[in-house]
Amino acid sequence: MTDIAEKTAGMNPICVGLLGIGTVGGGTWNVLARNQEEIKRRAGRGIRIAKVGDKDLARARQLVAGQAEVTADAWEVVNDPAIDIVVELIGGYGIARDLVLKAIANGKHVVTANKALLATHGNEIFTAAQNKGVMVAFEGAVAGGIPIIKALREGLTANRIEWIAGIINGTSNFILSEMRDKGLAFDSVLKEAQRLGYAEADPTFDIEGIDAAHKLTIMSAIAFGVPMQLDKAYTEGISALTQDDIRYAEQLGYRIKLLGITRRTPEGIELRVHPTLVPVRRLIANVEGVMNAILVKGDAVGATLYYGAGAGAEPTASAVVADLVDVTRMHTADPEHRVPHLAFQPDQLSDIPILPMAEVVTSYYLRMRVVDRPGVLADITRILADRSVSIDAMVQKEPSEGEEQVDIIMLTHETREKHINAAIAAIEALPVVTGKVTRIRLEELGRN
Repeated sequence: MTDIAEKTAGMNPICVGLLGIGTVGGGTWNVLARNQEEIKRRAGRGIRIAKVGDKDLARARQLVAGQAEVTADAWEVVNDPAIDIVVELIGGYGIARDLVLKAIANGKHVVTANKALLATHGNEIFTAAQNKGVMVAFEGAVAGGIPIIKALREGLTANRIEWIAGIINGTSNFILSEMRDKGLAFDSVLKEAQRLGYAEADPTFDIEGIDAAHKLTIMSAIAFGVPMQLDKAYTEGISALTQDDIRYAEQLGYRIKLLGITRRTPEGIELRVHPTLVPVRRLIANVEGVMNAILVKGDAVGATLYYGAGAGAEPTASAVVADLVDVTRMHTADPEHRVPHLAFQPDQLSDIPILPMAEVVTSYYLRMRVVDRPGVLADITRILADRSVSIDAMVQKEPSEGEEQVDIIMLTHETREKHINAAIAAIEALPVVTGKVTRIRLEELGRN
């Protein structure tokens, strides 16, 4: 045996306590068991789940088959002196927060896939971990099996990150893909997503952009070296999108995707989740179904794209086990030599403000239904011009036989959101405009 092999063979496995052995927890158990020899060769020592905390004792015992101690009391796991690393896969940010903070207080490293917990309480958790000299690893919290956290924290560390734009919620992407492919309405596709298990019984977090906002908040903090600021993220979901808009966007050379976008600007950082028109020629516009994709633009490397399964038992378990390997490798390292939680040294985080949505500059798709009579278009274009909004493209649909109303679709050049809001309010006040103006933001996602 080589010196390294002898050293590895003589080391006891690192002991892991697993909180929650549901979908991702079960996947973590299976991946770790199936690939244990490969993982040991990479980590330098074995990694063993010694204790599992889960309320469903019968299911947990069946899964571990006597290979680990099982308890219904999660506090037993975080208070066990034999446990080196606690893996939190419970979800939510109530009891999960308390358990993670207790594990840290007990000097244990933490691995979590809980994006809601980190986006909401990450600042507190990372400060506690820093003070205690332990690690909190969270690759599985964003985009499942895609190693985007490691890319942002380590792979792109030479770059000044300029912007990130990502499809980071598989449920909403599946719904938009099905609406476009099959010509179905939002409600019917949502029911299908629930039947297939892609959407929860209460799908609010997915379809209203909240889940994506959690993930975007984490990526933005790492990219720009700022604290987590979930409360300042703008969120707008996909439930109001119609077949008309998906069809018109396609005719104009665009696809509608729910994007999480964070961008560094001279005025501050954009932090926003909303439906977005993306040119069909962009790779990210062609990401379909439940898949995730994230574009990151760095000043040195240019645009890089990360694509893969954004959820699921084994894709997320892949990220959780990778974190376990990282923590095992760095377990005995001086805390000063570890990669900082948010990539930047804790005392070097910036207070760059998050931009209010009204100050964001982007382009827009506008759809309005108007009475088909002379002068209407002139009134609308005058309102836009008065508010510094210039038109890039326009389509006026022919009215159906016997109809007096027609759709007008406009694409604008870049303008500040408050100007478009003022223009929409004035357009909606015109007597010839019926109903509300539909507004969807548009991003070219090119070199700039």
